[in-house]
Amino acid sequence: MPKLRDGVIKRGGSWSYVIRVRDLDTGVSKPRWVGGFDTEEAAKAARDEARVRARNGQYVNRSTSTVADYLAEWLEAHAATVKPKTLAGYRHDIDHYIVPRIGRMRLQALRPAVISKLYRDLAKHGGRDGRALAATTISHIHRTLRKALADAVDVEQLLAANPAARSKRPRNSTAEPIQVWAVHQLGAFLATARSHRLFAFYRLAAYTGARRGELLYLRWSAVDLDATEVTFGGSTAIVRGERVEGTTKGGRSRTISLDRDTVAILREHRRQQAEERLAAGSAWIDAGGLVFTSRWGEPLYPDTVTALMTKLINRHNRSAAKPLPHARLHDLRHLHATTLLLAGVPVHVVAARLGHADPAVTLRVYAHVLREHTAGVGDIFAQAVNGSR
Repeated sequence: MPKLRDGVIKRGGSWSYVIRVRDLDTGVSKPRWVGGFDTEEAAKAARDEARVRARNGQYVNRSTSTVADYLAEWLEAHAATVKPKTLAGYRHDIDHYIVPRIGRMRLQALRPAVISKLYRDLAKHGGRDGRALAATTISHIHRTLRKALADAVDVEQLLAANPAARSKRPRNSTAEPIQVWAVHQLGAFLATARSHRLFAFYRLAAYTGARRGELLYLRWSAVDLDATEVTFGGSTAIVRGERVEGTTKGGRSRTISLDRDTVAILREHRRQQAEERLAAGSAWIDAGGLVFTSRWGEPLYPDTVTALMTKLINRHNRSAAKPLPHARLHDLRHLHATTLLLAGVPVHVVAARLGHADPAVTLRVYAHVLREHTAGVGDIFAQAVNGSR
């Protein structure tokens, strides 16, 4: 009969070890058996590592759960705790990039090197038709995996440490937002859009820097035209073909000021909407006081205003001596931010207006604008010193 020697024993054709682990809640010490090792040396090495973790309160029970099994359970647990769009992003990363490549691996066998190789493979041929995958997409995948594995450490206690936190991603040169239009080009676009019933949407997008989803969520109850203020307190997105509403990207509402001309445009838009409601009669769909709707009161889908902007640009270019370059709806947000920064508006004020929780985000995204703004600052200081002599 095999004997247990210093916590190691051979049972059948493999080796096992046993250690005693103290329950942190009860303080009671209990034996923990782990088997399946091919050699005595492998069992001893695993035993020694387990003893160290047990002394440090970091011991985790051995699990046969695979990466795919754990991530499926993790998604289910998060379904009711995160925004639908966030959950859809997690699911897309897991289903398209993570599980097909490392899903069959045992969760506790994951190492930083395995995850680093995953990122390198994705960077080379993880995109459509075997093409390279964008660095921004890989960063998103990394955030998803790091979050899931952090919960495996802190919540489920299936891992002693987070391998994603120590993995290495391919070098990522962050692209700076390109200012597609100058201010006069924005004016030309808005002049073309003025005849459309959704002109106020594009005016508000350009003059507040609000995100598309925030504008489509906006209710009249959040617009105070007398105080010349608007409060963005939620967002609209499309998840699996359905229009869903949730909080803003940062999870917090913000109130920002409006200029007098934009207030006048919003008053006219409200009057026009009232006429449309009267004309629709019983066919009008009450969508809870949305500022921007269809002619029959229906909520607008995000793709609707995105496609309309392209149509309005094309309409302008058919008769314009100076055609407008193509621009995305989100470029109006960048134009708003860069215009304010170049005008000398403090970064923290611009950050609050854009809904950035931390001005450091604004500094990072628009660093190129600030560099341009600081050109010649050295001369200003020198002139001030020379002028004091």
